[in-house]
Amino acid sequence: MSMEIETVRPKKRHVICMASDFFFPNTGGVEEHIYNLSQCLIKRGHKVVIITHCYGKRVGVRYLTRGLKVYYLPITVFYSQCALPTMICNIAIVRYILIRESIEIVHGHSAFSVLAHEVSIIGKLMGLKTVFTDHSLFGFADMSAVLTNKYLQMCLCECDHCICVSHTGKENTVLRAKVKAFKVSVIPNAVDAYTFTPDPSQRDPNVVTIVIISRLVYRKGVDLMASVIAEICPRYPNIRFIIGGDGPKMWLLQEVREQKGLQHCVTLLGSLKHSEVRNVLVKGDIFLNTSLTEAYCMAIVEAASCGLKVVSTKVGGIPEVLPLSMIYLTEPNVPSIISGLESAMKDLKDGNSLCPYKCNKMVRSMYNWMDITKRTEIVYNRILSNKNKPLGLQLKSYLSCGVWPFLLVISLMYLLLQLADRIYKRKHIDIAKDLRV
Repeated sequence: MSMEIETVRPKKRHVICMASDFFFPNTGGVEEHIYNLSQCLIKRGHKVVIITHCYGKRVGVRYLTRGLKVYYLPITVFYSQCALPTMICNIAIVRYILIRESIEIVHGHSAFSVLAHEVSIIGKLMGLKTVFTDHSLFGFADMSAVLTNKYLQMCLCECDHCICVSHTGKENTVLRAKVKAFKVSVIPNAVDAYTFTPDPSQRDPNVVTIVIISRLVYRKGVDLMASVIAEICPRYPNIRFIIGGDGPKMWLLQEVREQKGLQHCVTLLGSLKHSEVRNVLVKGDIFLNTSLTEAYCMAIVEAASCGLKVVSTKVGGIPEVLPLSMIYLTEPNVPSIISGLESAMKDLKDGNSLCPYKCNKMVRSMYNWMDITKRTEIVYNRILSNKNKPLGLQLKSYLSCGVWPFLLVISLMYLLLQLADRIYKRKHIDIAKDLRV
């Protein structure tokens, strides 16, 4: 991965454990964030290991670029790539890894990830420092949001510091998880602009190509997407849609394409590897994002880096991501999105476009993984001065969330850790040697 900023060794070397249910070979924004942040931390002299659940036959220890060590734990997936929230079944193996790797900081990712919360709580009970990065926005009205928000509040009671990827995300996390605002920092995602480079020669000059790269789920606005395609394609015969991604809403796009006879206008690519995304993006003139909720949309930054005009719904943290000269913001409804696409097409026809290579240069200056890494290091350095609380004070913090039975869960986890200390003593656990590449 190319970096513009020279690597400077930090004063304090950290040993960090990234924990999440979401990691490669699964693809997505969280997975990409964990991988790139880990690579840059290693480049700056820190040690990083990753804990995730197994993916198919991928079980055990794997090594990635720069010696990044990944533990794929033999944990059964419960729903949507998340483990079952047992809280106690993985204590022994997680404790063993944290001791063997001499971990100092546990960094969990994604509010949806059960494993991230479990490893963070176990780490806290072992006297380690904990950081949590929230990548999503949640509502407050429906039952699933209420349960998720309460679970997040319980798990973040003793977290040393939280990171959100946008200011809107910070407000959302402070409200729903009741985390004190001074314990939350805003550090955005980034994009490797050296990978997502423009190539205008790949575009078809005879048509206007609109690219959509997204998971095809409800919150990504697939219903809006289908309605826009059904309405705009008959109106503009020279429009072509290229849609990459898969999900439970794929049937809706297939249905619209068949019913409206748009096979010549709409190409469905299905699931894409992240390495294939750039080759799809450079074929487009316009990138369309129809999300209904979004903390930070990495896809629009990748598209802007490739020199595409970006049309996106104005929801969540999206207005913070790109300057107005690079994005057309719309309301999350069909007429507004179509109006945004028409404005982008008119500017494209009139030649009112930024040079694709200038767009790439702007993205490179705004979002850089090494800069994100340095800002994350500041959080790590800050929490090292936090004093560890005894069990009694930790239980008092958990009591503040109002779910008394959760105290029994934390107490049981503590007792099981003490039992594991007796059975598998620390002195009998071999300390892993650092692999320096």
